[in-house]
Amino acid sequence: MVTTDIARARLADIRAAITLLTRLPLPPDPAPRGAAAAWAWPIAGAIVGAIAGSVAVLLQGLSVPAGISAASVLAIQAVLTGALHEDGLADTADGFWGGWTVARRLAIMKDSAIGTYGVQALILITLIRWAALAALLATDHGFFLVVAAAALSRAPMACIQALLPNARGSGLSSAVGRPTRSIALAGSGVALLLALPGLGFGVLIAALGVATVTAGVIVLAKAKIGGQTGDVLGASQQLSDALVLTIAASLA
Repeated sequence: MVTTDIARARLADIRAAITLLTRLPLPPDPAPRGAAAAWAWPIAGAIVGAIAGSVAVLLQGLSVPAGISAASVLAIQAVLTGALHEDGLADTADGFWGGWTVARRLAIMKDSAIGTYGVQALILITLIRWAALAALLATDHGFFLVVAAAALSRAPMACIQALLPNARGSGLSSAVGRPTRSIALAGSGVALLLALPGLGFGVLIAALGVATVTAGVIVLAKAKIGGQTGDVLGASQQLSDALVLTIAASLA
């Protein structure tokens, strides 16, 4: 009975992660798990990566150029997530470098308009992701590497939430709550396991890179706004995804 209850709780966490981080059509959760489900965020990422990667494999089988397949992966991932993380990257870039005070930075990040810093950040990160994907999809392991990057890049979000307070006291990140450090650590372990088939021993290099990105985002967010927001978490995902794809392309 206890084992069954634990299994149900884990499945509820996975459902909550998918509902929170994607636009996949699941029925509303009657009892949202919030931060308790943060360990499953890499699973939601892996599902998004698997769907996008499957389409890329299909396109490659039809002899579609790798560059177009790579663009398709980016587009499908954005559609599946509602461009949640891309929006976070743009808002974070605008706020961190467009305001001179904490209050002004937070106000800019809350504004739905996108500025020069946000546009530049999106262009640069998207170009890096596209170039790395184009190289990876020309190999036999493209699908698994897309899944690996999608899973690993969701792990920093829980870690940042666990280590930094919410800077605003409202918004999506605040509503979800702060996961414990053990939940964040469990999520990192899940991400590593999901990335292992694609990266092999290279997962250690990728994990070190993602840890460095996470530390950098923590230091910068603490200095700029005194904590984290949902936008900061989204930015960490985009930066981590770009780094993992770059590492994978370098190792391929």
